[in-house]
Amino acid sequence: MRIILFNKPFNVLCQFTDPGGRPTLADYITVPDVYAAGRLDYDSEGLLVLTDTGQLQQRIADPRAKLAKSYWVQVEGVPTATALRELADGVLLRDGRSRPAIVEQIEPPAVWPRHPPIRERRLIPTNWLSITLTEGRNRQIRRMTASVGLPTLRLIRNSIGPWKLDTLQPGEWRSTDILPEQPLRSR
Repeated sequence: MRIILFNKPFNVLCQFTDPGGRPTLADYITVPDVYAAGRLDYDSEGLLVLTDTGQLQQRIADPRAKLAKSYWVQVEGVPTATALRELADGVLLRDGRSRPAIVEQIEPPAVWPRHPPIRERRLIPTNWLSITLTEGRNRQIRRMTASVGLPTLRLIRNSIGPWKLDTLQPGEWRSTDILPEQPLRSR
């Protein structure tokens, strides 16, 4: 079983080909027969797990497995206690209420500069949140923060289950032998 941890840069697709010529995983990873387990939006950054094992791919991507995924989220505005509580309790999205999450306001994490940089407005402050989910709907965090009046400016996934971004820089990857705590089902 092969497991690769990759720090996906901003504006890179989580697939190996793109007819439109946008940057893809193939621009960074030359290991044959590995595939992304789950996805990370084109405009999001951070940890992506790739594997050659279908069962592991399914375990990571399946929301029923409730594998925790943590993100550093830079938002526009100042989070209120009410907004943080709403995010933690679950917010109503167009595809249903989000599951409860672990949400806290944090100091800015020590991360690399983004290219291009986020938009900044002189009179509107930005703040960082740590959000941990056990589901993964399309653009979920961006939709959640927008619903409480805190648009997401930057989104970095820093962990998936037992795997951490640690010191990986954008575009870097490493192999690991760490497995999720719950064993994979044998067929």
